[in-house]
Amino acid sequence: MSINLLALIGAMLTIATPLVWAGIGELITERSGVLNLSIEGTMYLGAFIGFLAAARSGSPWVGLLAAVVSGVVAGALMAFFVVTLGLNQHVSGLGLTLLLIAICEFTFRLLYAGDRPTLDDKFAVLFRGTDVLAQHWLTYVGFLVLAPVTWWVLRSTGLGMRLHAVGESFEAADVAGISVTATRYVALMVGSALMAIGGAFLTLAVLGSFTLDIVSGRGWVCIALVIFARWRVWPAVLGALIFAGMDALQLQLAITSAFDAVPGELMLALPYLAVIAALAIGGRTVRYPGSYLKAYRRA
Repeated sequence: MSINLLALIGAMLTIATPLVWAGIGELITERSGVLNLSIEGTMYLGAFIGFLAAARSGSPWVGLLAAVVSGVVAGALMAFFVVTLGLNQHVSGLGLTLLLIAICEFTFRLLYAGDRPTLDDKFAVLFRGTDVLAQHWLTYVGFLVLAPVTWWVLRSTGLGMRLHAVGESFEAADVAGISVTATRYVALMVGSALMAIGGAFLTLAVLGSFTLDIVSGRGWVCIALVIFARWRVWPAVLGALIFAGMDALQLQLAITSAFDAVPGELMLALPYLAVIAALAIGGRTVRYPGSYLKAYRRA
């Protein structure tokens, strides 16, 4: 058996990129006390709208912008359900996921009738010829800009403090003059925009095409990673790298003759088993934000 370590690391960074974008988006929304189970549908929406806009315009940049706008709209809709109407967060998130996926799949089948369209132009990798550095710019921005900036904002700015206050005790935040409604709306819209970018990365950078079930459960993995990270940025990034590393490893092992006797289904399940193991080990004593899953009604 021969493992190409540099290729493994390069694949790990690529696979981790949508998890970093969407995971940080989920972390932001959950820090406000809202469990956003619409993440899977929002990533799916970003992947489809991004692809559709890029295919029609010929520019992946237009596709990325359209994906961001679609994510903001999805976040606003989720906020309307759980913040304005005060509906159950589990039901609202799952319902919105089903709705968004159904709309995307119906529209895709209607427009392309079973064809597999591809983009004439997609985002190219940087630094070709190297296994590790040959990444898309969204990978570099995700790890080197998004993660540290989000960590700094949540830790050291007034915006981060307000988000933390609303997530821990919205009654106290309201007394302090912080708008709970506005804070949660902004958190959901910004977080959902990041989720949509994570989905659009798959179509606009990696594949250059759209396929049904393209997200393949990555949204649910992000929710698990946020809980594993205890709502902290860098542990969430580490969790994304662990999952991606296991996924990249199983891809390499799947092509080696030494593992022919191992069922393919078990190899595919390897990264998800790693996430379950991480949650079982580190998620038993998790302290949830004080306002988690609670609807706010001003007295």
